[in-house]
Amino acid sequence: MKRHGDPAQRPWIYLIVATGDIYEDIPQAQAAARAGADVIAVIRSTGQSLLDYVPEGATREGFAGTYATQENFRLMRAALDESSKEVGRYVRLTNYASGLCMPEMATLAGLERLDMMLNDSMYGILFRDINPVRTFVDQRFSRQVHARAGIIINTGEDNYLTTADAVDEAHTVTVSQLLNEFFAHEAGLADWQLGLGHAFEINPEVPESFRLELAHALLARELFPDAPLKWMPPTKHMTGDVFRGNLLDGFFNLAGALTGQGILLVGMMTEAVVTPWLSDRDIALQNVRYVLGAAGGLHEDFVPAPGGFIRRRANQVLGEALDLLERIGEQTLLTAIAEGTFGIMKRPADRGKGLSGVAAHEADYCNPATDILEATA
Repeated sequence: MKRHGDPAQRPWIYLIVATGDIYEDIPQAQAAARAGADVIAVIRSTGQSLLDYVPEGATREGFAGTYATQENFRLMRAALDESSKEVGRYVRLTNYASGLCMPEMATLAGLERLDMMLNDSMYGILFRDINPVRTFVDQRFSRQVHARAGIIINTGEDNYLTTADAVDEAHTVTVSQLLNEFFAHEAGLADWQLGLGHAFEINPEVPESFRLELAHALLARELFPDAPLKWMPPTKHMTGDVFRGNLLDGFFNLAGALTGQGILLVGMMTEAVVTPWLSDRDIALQNVRYVLGAAGGLHEDFVPAPGGFIRRRANQVLGEALDLLERIGEQTLLTAIAEGTFGIMKRPADRGKGLSGVAAHEADYCNPATDILEATA
């Protein structure tokens, strides 16, 4: 970072690369860096979060993603170090610390100098049916490791809006962000490491949809002023009409510029329809570069009217979030998750994968690694 410098602008442009073959991912990642990407994310192979071990070696057979292994981390980090030298700015690398191997993946990421890791306190519970207790235990230890390694975490609130309505359930995103912040701070992460997630997923046919998106994005930005929020593009309402999709992504990029997001994931006009081609990524990056370049520091000038639509909507969502937090406080978080509060997924605390790997501490339990990490935090 000292040698090559950080990107000159915020938000950082975040692009996904994942072919299943690490040796195909590398040239695509380097091409993306040349085209303007600041962060490269390598999605894991489908189902890896359900493996209770980490595969080894360089892999070439992933499905809808590339297996996360220490060797794959090392290869991609070395390739992006070359790209950083070439483009004159440090290019960051992201992978996933989620599922049944959150602590192991966090440790490997620290050893191989990754910069960000997807690490949500509830994602594995809701979307992979991993036992809630196992997940909360593992996320705490993995976040202690991230804190020590200086890694930024990205949380998964955007996923709620793929299963729940983005207007009616907007307050559950806010509640999850607040919970993720609490758990992160408790594990020793600083505000600059909190890439809290939210998404541009309101149905574009809804009247005033863009104003609603701005209200939700501004609410997140004001609640977490020192966090590099991760702003996610539309996927749920992509139709296969690439012209409409590119326009919708342009509105998403504009919302990100208007509200000062920290990390902007590049939306693809073919998102959720087919696996995007390299040419799709190039067009998507052109869209992002144009909007961010044209908008510049527009977020400094954008102030919603007092008492106007945007402020009223943000206050409504915040009020609903506070009401939900009070109910969770009365009934416990595990009960709320079991009742389907988040993403309409019902996950009881005594069900799900991985519960057999949880053991209660004995009175004389001692874990030197935990003691060291907690002392550091």
